[in-house]
Amino acid sequence: MKKLLFLVFALLVVAVGAAVAQDVRYDYDKDKDFSKYHTYKWVTIKGADQADELAAKRIIAAVDAELAAKGFAKTDGDNADFYIGYQTALSKEKQFTSYNTGWNYGPGWGAGWYGHNGGMATSSTYGSTSTVYVGELDISIYDPATKQLVWRGEASKTLDPQAKPEKTEKEINKAVQKLLKTFPPKPKK
Repeated sequence: MKKLLFLVFALLVVAVGAAVAQDVRYDYDKDKDFSKYHTYKWVTIKGADQADELAAKRIIAAVDAELAAKGFAKTDGDNADFYIGYQTALSKEKQFTSYNTGWNYGPGWGAGWYGHNGGMATSSTYGSTSTVYVGELDISIYDPATKQLVWRGEASKTLDPQAKPEKTEKEINKAVQKLLKTFPPKPKK
């Protein structure tokens, strides 16, 4: 019985961890030679949702730091090798959390007292609902010569308007590190 309770608890911890973990996805143009990219320029994606000024500064600083660590140089000139922009999406989801007390009396418990294999069944399930903000960060990289999207990455559960500034900065930094981990893509062999 203890092993079963431990297993259920362990699975619950894993499920909760997966529910709050950032989900990172990316895609890129497999025909593009990313080794030719050395400089970049920030651009605003028209019609895209943008973060507030404070979050925008954090996003740009995190991306600049990651790209600088990879050897890319930021420029304000139009002769950049690639353009980079971001957009955000905030939405709300309802989350239902429930748990069971696990105190059950089932068949066999009452055999000695009641003279049969039936017994009382008392179990309590508790639940609560809460609003979870799902904030997605999308980073897009464009080739200025072809004016085409060549790389795009998305990280969910990154921006939460209800979070404290320290947590917001931590989540943005973590998301940007995960997103740009595989940028630039390795050349084809």
